[in-house]
Amino acid sequence: MSADSVFQTMAESGVIPVLAIESAEAALPLADALLDGGLPVAEITFRTAAAAEVIDKLCRHRPEVLVGAGTVLSAANLEAAVACGARFGVAPGLNPQIVQQARRLGLPFIPGVCTASEVEEALDLDCRIVKFFPAELAGGVKMIEALWGPYAHTGVRFVPTGGATAGNLASYLRLPAVLAVGGTWIAKKDDLAGGRWAEIRQRCREAVEIVRRVRGA
Repeated sequence: MSADSVFQTMAESGVIPVLAIESAEAALPLADALLDGGLPVAEITFRTAAAAEVIDKLCRHRPEVLVGAGTVLSAANLEAAVACGARFGVAPGLNPQIVQQARRLGLPFIPGVCTASEVEEALDLDCRIVKFFPAELAGGVKMIEALWGPYAHTGVRFVPTGGATAGNLASYLRLPAVLAVGGTWIAKKDDLAGGRWAEIRQRCREAVEIVRRVRGA
């Protein structure tokens, strides 16, 4: 799957569920909740020991879900992501070595930024899709609008993550600078551990409705 196709799928979804899963047993029920809720995308973060197994399980058994690896902080994370079949990678910060290795491995990669200098470094590394993190703490919608001013002509687009909720989702989606929003609220650790699939499915449906209303998708 090409980088353009990956990013197009993200844009069409509007929301990328960001998930920290403690047990691989939750992988398939989670995928089914996302699919039933209309959000066939999942960023599985390397913040748990089960991450690689979850990515592998999803890629093998639910190929209709666009599965990526999040919190990619090291070469080992990156190699594990690729080995398990992840179709994109995301990092909270910008590490040029990781970006370059991801390119060598052919993995579409979204580094994190929150300043103008970091945006320029990402552009220098030929990254046009960047994660804006931590979104709310770093200024949210107003900060993205401010960054968009001098950089819009470069084609850079943002994936704000951190503090986004169903309540402020629409304000992010209205920005032409925003490709999609990282949805950490879709399924929190307690939801996953407790098997609250119906609640997760409902949050997906609510998010999809907001995307439809704002973007007409």
